[in-house]
Amino acid sequence: MRVLVLGAAAGGGLPQWNCGCLNCVSARRGDIPSQSQSSIAVSAEGDAWVVLNASPDIRTQFLDQPALHPRSVRDTPVSAVVVTNGDIDHIAGLLVLREKTGFDLYATGDILNIFADNTVFGVLDPAHVTQNRMQIGTAFEPAKGLTVTPYHVPGKVPLFQEAGEVDTAMISENTIGLEITAGGKTLQYVPGCAMITPEIKKRFATSDHVLFDGTIWENDEMKNTATGVKTGLRMGHIPLSGPQGSLAQLADVTTPNKTYIHINNTNPIWNPASAERQEVLDAGWSIAHDGMEIDL
Repeated sequence: MRVLVLGAAAGGGLPQWNCGCLNCVSARRGDIPSQSQSSIAVSAEGDAWVVLNASPDIRTQFLDQPALHPRSVRDTPVSAVVVTNGDIDHIAGLLVLREKTGFDLYATGDILNIFADNTVFGVLDPAHVTQNRMQIGTAFEPAKGLTVTPYHVPGKVPLFQEAGEVDTAMISENTIGLEITAGGKTLQYVPGCAMITPEIKKRFATSDHVLFDGTIWENDEMKNTATGVKTGLRMGHIPLSGPQGSLAQLADVTTPNKTYIHINNTNPIWNPASAERQEVLDAGWSIAHDGMEIDL
């Protein structure tokens, strides 16, 4: 199985358009690499590709990956797109993929309802783009030799659907993880997670590589960087640090490879010289970046 990290950052990317935090300033100066918004592509054999989450940066992400370039006048090696939730940074890129070249779109019923309720997604011509409802726990094959199984991950509704009291760790079809298998190898892809459940740990323990939610370092990161008022948990993302953070909770998971992805622009692990980044590396994790390739 080949995995291409198309985008490693959380929504807004790095630098974020309206942000002057330390990381964004450093990225604009070229002191740390810029990163685009969260998406990966997977393939069993390097021929047919499946894109997991359609980032607003998808056109540039495809441009940067020759494996995803057209092979003829009107063509794409991308056979399918699978989305893990309805956040803007995971569905807005679908609007770029509207030029009447066919692919299959997979989402849960809750996310398909978002597409049906927002007429702008009508640009995905049903004559070319087939929308398929994923069933939790039921495997499907979006490309030859590649099997995907969606499973529950605690999370919340997309920001634009929030109203009143928000359940930030609900078990529903709004946020899911994906187990991808090919050639006897297993990859877990969980770019958004509010709480680590026993099922998640069990799946991770028997996998070859885990790509997990690295959005924020500490729960009060937005407040501490003066970039917002919400905590990480309020946004539906478990922090990395602290006794209840993902570093501690997943320390006993002996997966050969663990990588943080979907990393917010404020997260200090973007800084190669930071103590936080070193702590992540010392714990046996790697940190995703645009253009990263994983071979399983």
